[in-house]
Amino acid sequence: MIEFKTKIRKWGNSLATIIPNNVVEMAKLKAGKNIRFLMPIKEITSEKRFGKLKGWKKSTEQIMKEIDSGW
Repeated sequence: MIEFKTKIRKWGNSLATIIPNNVVEMAKLKAGKNIRFLMPIKEITSEKRFGKLKGWKKSTEQIMKEIDSGW
């Protein structure tokens, strides 16, 4: 999977985005090729998903980040 950031721009009555050249080359994209575009609708933080424990000094989000980073 390739991840990149880009801006959404107005194109006529539609919206469009530009795929950066390095991504085009890595994915070997060509004009007319079908691709699957996944876009998160709303970002859900770990704290919203799991809640926050009362009395804890760190949020669930911070604890999850520490676990993911290997401390």
